[in-house]
This record gives sequence, C-alpha cells and structure tokens, in this order.
Amino acid sequence: MAIIGAGLGGLVLARVLHVHGIVATVYEAEPSAMARTQGGQLDIHEQDGQVALAAAGLTREFRAIIHPGGEATRVLDRNGAVLLDSPDDGTTGRPEVLRGDLRCILLDSLPGGTVQWGKKLASLAALGGGRHELHFTDGSTVTTSLLVGADGAWSKVRPLLSSATPDYIGTTFVETYLHDVDTRHPATAVAAGSGALFALDPGQGIFAHREAGGILHAYVALNRPVEWIAGIDSNDTVAVRARVAAEFDGWAPALTALVNDGETAPALRPLYTLPTGHRWERVPGVTLLGDAAHLAPPAGEGANLALLDGAELGHAIIAHPDDIETALAVYEAAMFPRSAKAAADGHDMLALLLGARAPFALLDFFSGAFVA
Repeated sequence: MAIIGAGLGGLVLARVLHVHGIVATVYEAEPSAMARTQGGQLDIHEQDGQVALAAAGLTREFRAIIHPGGEATRVLDRNGAVLLDSPDDGTTGRPEVLRGDLRCILLDSLPGGTVQWGKKLASLAALGGGRHELHFTDGSTVTTSLLVGADGAWSKVRPLLSSATPDYIGTTFVETYLHDVDTRHPATAVAAGSGALFALDPGQGIFAHREAGGILHAYVALNRPVEWIAGIDSNDTVAVRARVAAEFDGWAPALTALVNDGETAPALRPLYTLPTGHRWERVPGVTLLGDAAHLAPPAGEGANLALLDGAELGHAIIAHPDDIETALAVYEAAMFPRSAKAAADGHDMLALLLGARAPFALLDFFSGAFVA
C-alpha cells in the first residue's frame, strides 16, 4: 500500500493499519519532518478528530498536547469594541492543539521507515487490475496494488479519479505572527484574549489565536478578486504589508498591529476549494482522503475530516482485507455525504464571517439565533 502525503490524514491511516498489523508506506515530498512549519492551532472535535485519534490509540498523547484556555473566544468590531467574550470552561468538546504537535505524535507512533521523506511524486500510471506505478523525482519507482492520495489541495493522485480542480473562491488570507505579545504588544494581547479572536467587518476581518510562548498567530482575511492578488509581489515583504495595511485603515491600532508589526514575512494564502459534493466513480486500487478529496473553506473541519477519513479508511481495509474494492467502496460511501455537508457548512461559515452583517451574524451564530 502506498499513501502519498504525510499530513494528518495519511499518518492516521498508516497508524490505524499498523495497530492492526497491516504495513503501509507513506511517501512525502518534504525532505524531513521539520522542513517547514506546520500551521497553527486546530480544534479537535469529539465527533470526528478525537474518534480518529482514539482509533489510532493516541488519546493519551493527544491530551498531553492540548493548549489550556485555547477554547476561549472573543468577537470584536473594527474599533476594538468587545462584542463577545466567552472563556474556556472546558465544555465545548473542541480542545486546541498545534498542528505540528499533533503531527509529531502521529509520526512518533509509526515504525521507523514507514514515512519515506524526499519522495516527491513526478508521475503515475495505471497498470490495470488496480495496480499503479509511481515515479518520484529522485528517479525511484514503486508499484502498488493500493494507492491512497493524501496529498492535499493540489493532489497528483486526484486526476486518476476526477477531472475536478480547485477554484479560487474570492477570499485571501494573509498569515502573520506576533511574538512575546504580552510584553511587546500589550494592547493587542489584551484585545486578543487567551484563545481565538474574530475582529470582523463586511468583506474583511482579522482572525487570530493565542499560542503557547506568547505567540499570536493571525490570518488577515480579505474578499478580493484574483487580480488583487496578482498585483502584489509576494516576495516584497514591505509592499505586501503596506498593501494589506491600507485595507484596514481606520481600524483600532491594537488590531492593525497584527498587520503592521508582524515579525515574520506576511504570507498570502488565497483560498481554493473543490466543488461542494465532489465525488467520483469507483476506480480499482485508488482513493483519496482529506483535502485531496474534499478541499473546502477553512471552518475548523478540514483537519478533523482528514483524521476521520484516515481512520475510517483504515477500518474499512481491516474489515475487508481480502477485498480491497469493497473496502474502498464502503469508505467512499460514508465519506462523500459527510464531506459534502462539511463543505457546504464551510462556505456558509465564510459568508457569515465576512458577509454584509459582519460581525453581528457571528454573534447570532454563537447565540444560536443565526438562520442561513
């Protein structure tokens, strides 16, 4: 079995199979586990992400990396006025962990050699009978009888199953960080609180989260056309920061510090999605999980769905070890409707956060009064 991509979903799949004595190899393009940062805080849900980690036998390790207080939520308007301040009382069932920490416990749970680093997929070919030949950029070749594309938004495995490609949805995030915020940026630290911050206005917003070590990790959101992105030289840090800051002229300084005073180069993250309800006809010997299968707007579901995909695919293979096609069909039959609903919800949430009634639509959502 070949799993392409050492993200959360691919690693959970490998781990669940390993627990049940089934060997799989994960091929990852990155040269090592620490080749790049792995993103920020993730809220891991009781009904999917935590279920997957339990199936992987990693609940204890997961609880050891939870960020205390991370479930607190604040909603502000553009002037910095606090509209909602909800503390972390431990009852939401969505504890926060760093993506990098979660990936580490998954990697540590696998036997040495399970993940093959520096294996960037160059091309692949169907050989018939569910078998595929994989060619990597280092010149090596692998033949597999079960291929799992866990390789994200721009999956190279997906074209075996579907002609769908991700489309830009009109929103771009700009990722920034502030460090040692309580000492160096006290007003911003107070505004953000101890967990998640949503500072919203129609068409734009600042989403931030407190991380361990006095870090504020922010995504500055803008509804802008693709031409707006194309007009920015992403390699010119000063120009990017100035262009984004201009869009937040008149906002409270405690909030704009997350744009103006960022201590890392601002990274443009245009949002792309696959069609809601993306699915495919059964193709022998290959399937997809996570963003490769159902890329959607970020709304707290992507990592959880990837984890559950990996665990459920593993369980299907374990239940049908001598009939892989049945295993894949069972997995896909459950995954398709689940991911379609999550994608629709993700689009609704993005419209709620940045729509014409921002920030008040989010307040209605939290109070249970929001009606789509």
